[in-house]
Amino acid sequence: MKELLKKYENKTPEIVFNWKDSETEAEGWVVINSLRGGAAGGGTRMREGLDMNEVLSLAKTMEIKFTVSGPPIGGAKSGINFNPKDPRKKGVLERWYAAVSPLLKSYYGTGGDLNVDETHEVIPITEESGVWHPQEGVFNGHFKPTEADKINRIGQLRQGVIKVIENPQYSPDVSKKYTVADMITGFGVAEAVKQYYTIYGGDIKDKRAVIQGFGNVGAAAAFYLSQMGVKIVGIIDIVGGLINEEGFTFEEITKLFLAKKGNTLVSEDLIPFEEINEKIWTLKTQIFAPCAASRLVTIHQIDEMIDSGLEVISCGANVPFADKEIFFGPIMEHTDFRVSLIPDFISNCGMARVFAYFMERRVQMTDEAIFNDTSNRIKQALEKVYNKNKSKHGLSATAFEIALSQLI
Repeated sequence: MKELLKKYENKTPEIVFNWKDSETEAEGWVVINSLRGGAAGGGTRMREGLDMNEVLSLAKTMEIKFTVSGPPIGGAKSGINFNPKDPRKKGVLERWYAAVSPLLKSYYGTGGDLNVDETHEVIPITEESGVWHPQEGVFNGHFKPTEADKINRIGQLRQGVIKVIENPQYSPDVSKKYTVADMITGFGVAEAVKQYYTIYGGDIKDKRAVIQGFGNVGAAAAFYLSQMGVKIVGIIDIVGGLINEEGFTFEEITKLFLAKKGNTLVSEDLIPFEEINEKIWTLKTQIFAPCAASRLVTIHQIDEMIDSGLEVISCGANVPFADKEIFFGPIMEHTDFRVSLIPDFISNCGMARVFAYFMERRVQMTDEAIFNDTSNRIKQALEKVYNKNKSKHGLSATAFEIALSQLI
């Protein structure tokens, strides 16, 4: 696996597009790792301090993710080095998408990512640049549909991603009009834990969980895990956190979900960050869902959780461990050796899978069909890992081996 990984990491990306904004200090990159299957896909992120290497590592991560989620295309990513809170953001995005629109019409598909919203920014701004849909390049490059078929499938994709969830089983409050895009990634993170216990043995009910990050992904993962009977005993967010050693009730978790401001945890009982960061890692817990930013989780935090009974980690963040390496660094390897570690390209593949699902010919548009499709895809991926490695350790190494053997 390590030889395959080294080969994959060192392979030069096929296309690197560099852009410098004419009106601000913004700089952007599209990195297309390969045009496997005639196309490549990956979202657009914006943050101050972002560089080309970050975009490259994410493009390579996307290519691995597509081996699970489908379609069988190359990985790509867009990144813009700019402060997303700057009032000039909209103009930057308009000029960026105008510059990359030829790629988006030919062979590259994009979407929302960190600090860039799919529904309110990516779709309307790419439309202004003459792109039918941010995924148009994947249709043209990979599926090569007839014009009529393309119109049908793009219509399906447009409706599906922003579909308002009507089934209360999948929404914390149907009156608040949460969409599939709001909930599906966190759903996948929770579902990966459920499927893990089904396949490897054990009852998920009454397991204790710690959630890191309470944005879209972490809050949704907490909601679905709590719904499954998991006791959420700790939540840590950038502003602070909460601990309840008995476990928050499903109603309390739902209330916290509905109270969050944007991507931030809100509660009168918030414990300051420094204090909770000392306490949370020693809580008795079996499930850990890192759903905050990439490269935060330290080896010390992992070892403290393992000493407190940790059984399984389901990654909501891409590369959650504080390793320098693109993928399988020493902290991740150490963790994978000691507990069941479900890698990000399986557990957080929900959004990529939703795109793939709606790109198919005439699919069901019900909440049940969409969410079950993501659940089944995660289940299939974990079953492949189990069939190759029945041990509860080395899940990530095995999953990488399965993925990389398809790419190299």
